Amino acid sequence: MILLDDLDRDLVSLVVEFLARAGWRYRSELAPITTTALVVVADWVLHRHDPRWWPHVLVVTTAATVAVLLLGSRAGLASMPERVYAAVMLLLTGLWLAVATVRGPLAEPLPVLLAVCGLLGAVPWWAHRRRRARVRVERTLAAWPEISRAVGLTGSRVQSAVVDAWGWRARLALARGQTPEDVIAKLPALESALGTRRGAVRILPIAAKANRAELRVIATDPHADAIPWRGPSIASMTEPLELGVFEDGTPVRVSFLRRHALLAGIAGSGKSGGVNVIMGNLAACPDTVVWGVDLKRGMELGPWASCLDRLATTPGEADALLADAAAILEARADWLASRGKRVWEPSPEFPALVIVIDEYAELAEESPEALGQADSLARRGRAVAVTLIAATQRPSQRAMGHGAVRSQMDIRVSFRVRERRDVDLILGQGMLAAGWHAHTLDQPGKFLVSAPGHDIPRRARGALLTDATVQRTATHYGPYRPRLDEISRTALGTARTPDPHPEDEPDGPDDSDGPDASGDKTGDADTALWDALCQAPPDGASVAELITVTGMGRRWIYYRLGELTRDGRAVQMSRGRWRAHHIT
Repeated sequence: MILLDDLDRDLVSLVVEFLARAGWRYRSELAPITTTALVVVADWVLHRHDPRWWPHVLVVTTAATVAVLLLGSRAGLASMPERVYAAVMLLLTGLWLAVATVRGPLAEPLPVLLAVCGLLGAVPWWAHRRRRARVRVERTLAAWPEISRAVGLTGSRVQSAVVDAWGWRARLALARGQTPEDVIAKLPALESALGTRRGAVRILPIAAKANRAELRVIATDPHADAIPWRGPSIASMTEPLELGVFEDGTPVRVSFLRRHALLAGIAGSGKSGGVNVIMGNLAACPDTVVWGVDLKRGMELGPWASCLDRLATTPGEADALLADAAAILEARADWLASRGKRVWEPSPEFPALVIVIDEYAELAEESPEALGQADSLARRGRAVAVTLIAATQRPSQRAMGHGAVRSQMDIRVSFRVRERRDVDLILGQGMLAAGWHAHTLDQPGKFLVSAPGHDIPRRARGALLTDATVQRTATHYGPYRPRLDEISRTALGTARTPDPHPEDEPDGPDDSDGPDASGDKTGDADTALWDALCQAPPDGASVAELITVTGMGRRWIYYRLGELTRDGRAVQMSRGRWRAHHIT
C-alpha cells in the first residue's frame, strides 16, 4: 500500500533534487540569470536599509572597474576583450544599483533596463569559447571516477585542471603502485574514454613525485600548419639554438656546444628541414666553421655551399674530410695540453668545428673507413669543440646500433618513423615504453627531442625554410664565414682551406688570397669578374666559370659577389649563377 501523502512527498523531493542537480550542472549557463537575481536582492536590501548609500555604491563600482582593467589578468582574465567586458558589466551594474537604491528596484523603467542589459551581457558570456571549453572539461572530469575504472586506473583522481588556448590539462594523483608509465600504456583507452580524436592525449611525468602525472588534451592542433622560419636565433655557438616550437608555443632551445647530435626519420618526415634549421643558425655564428658530408652529390647541403668551409660529396672525399678533422682534433688537443687548458672556447679567432653529415647510413655502408673516423671524433671531439651532427632517413641497426657514434650523441631528434622499434633505436633503449611515440607523429616537421633539459616526451614542430629562404640566407652570410684557426690549418699541412668542390670545379689559386688580398693580382681579378658578369648570359655565369676567369678561389668570389649584390651592381639569377644588374 502507498499512501497519497507519502507519494506527494516523494514527488516533491524528487523534483527538488532534480532542479538542484540541473541548476548545479548548468550553473555556468545560468550565471547571467543568477547574477541578475542577486543584483535585485542586493538592491532591495540597500533600498530598504538606507537609500542614501548610493554614493558608496558608485565609489565601490568605480574602484572595482579600474581594478579589473589593471589587474584582471591575475584573476584569470587573460585577454583585454575579457577585461573590457567585465569592466563594462561592472560599471552598468553599479549605475543601476545606485539609481535603484534611491528609487527602488521596481521603479519604472529600472526593471526593463535590467532585463535588457542582462540579456545583452549574457550573449557574450554564453558565446565565449573558453567558458564553454571550461564547462566541457568540468563535466568530463566530474566523470573521472567512471573513466578511471573503465581504463584500469581505479583510485586515481584529478587534483586540478586548467583550460588553455589549445585544449586543457589536468594534474593526476595516481593510486598506490600506479606510475605515469602505466597511464602512458593506456593512452588509446584514455582517448576513447575522454571522447577525443586519436593522438590528442599526452601524458607527462611530474618529477616531484613518482605517482603524479599531467594529462594534456590537445583539442586544436597548434602544429597543423607549417611554421615559417624567423631567421637565425643565435649569434654564437655558445648559445642554445632554436629548433622549433612546442605545442604550448614555447621554443625548443638546445645547446650544441660540445654535444654531438643525431637527427633521424623516414623520407618525408621533415629531417631535411631540421638540417636546414641547424645550418641557418650556424651560418650566422662567426665563431663556428662548418664542414659538410653529403653523399647524395650535394643535393641537401649544396645550397649551403657558400657557408660551408668544406663539402664532401663522395665516399673518398668523406674519408679525407673526416681524416683531416681527426688531425685537427689531435692538434687542438696538443695545443690545449701545452697550455694547461682543458677545453677549446669558441671565438672568431679560434672557431668551433661542426661537421654535418647528411645520410649517415649511406656513409656507414659506402665508407667503413670514414665511419671509423666518425667514431673517433665522437669519442674525443667534445673538449676541442669538434662536433658531429648526423642525419639519416634510414635508422638501420647496422648504421645506428654499432660503434661509438650513437652512444655519444647527447642530442637525439626523432622525426616520424615507420616502425615502433625505431624509436628505441634513435632515442635510446626503453624510450618507446616511456612514452616517446615518434611513430605517431602525423605531420612533416614534427619531432621529439631528447637532450639535456629535455627529458620528457613533448611534441614539437620545426620551422620551414623554403628554397628561396635557404638561398637568401646562404648568400647573406656566405661572405662573412670564418676560416679555420692557424693551429687547425697547420695540422692540415697547408695554410689554405681545401676547395669545397675539387671534382666539379677547376683548381684555383690559393684561397689565402682572400677578401683582404691586395696588389695588382686582386685588381685584375676584380676587373675580370666584372667583365664576366657583364658578358654573362641571361641565366647568369656559374661560380665555377667565375673562378676560371678570375683565377681566384671560391671564398674570394663569394665575398666579391656579396659586395656587388649589396651595392646593387650584381644579381643572383638562380642557385650558383650570377650576372651584372646593369650592363653598360
